Amino acid sequence: MVEIINLRAARKARTKSEARAQADANATKFGRTKAERTLEQARRDKARQALDTHKRDPKDGQSGGGQTGGGQSE
Repeated sequence: MVEIINLRAARKARTKSEARAQADANATKFGRTKAERTLEQARRDKARQALDTHKRDPKDGQSGGGQTGGGQSE
């Protein structure tokens, strides 16, 4: 005996599988691996940390014209 199928459900299943195949193809073509994303994040964090260590703190009084007076008298 032949199995009765719902044509609407079959069409939706076919559309879903085609969309998934397209998504997999795009992920392969344009995507990055987890290792690549992790490496990029680590490099970003290291660069940010290196920049932060070279910032001058205005509370140190070495900014030259801050609110400490700067050696000027009125």
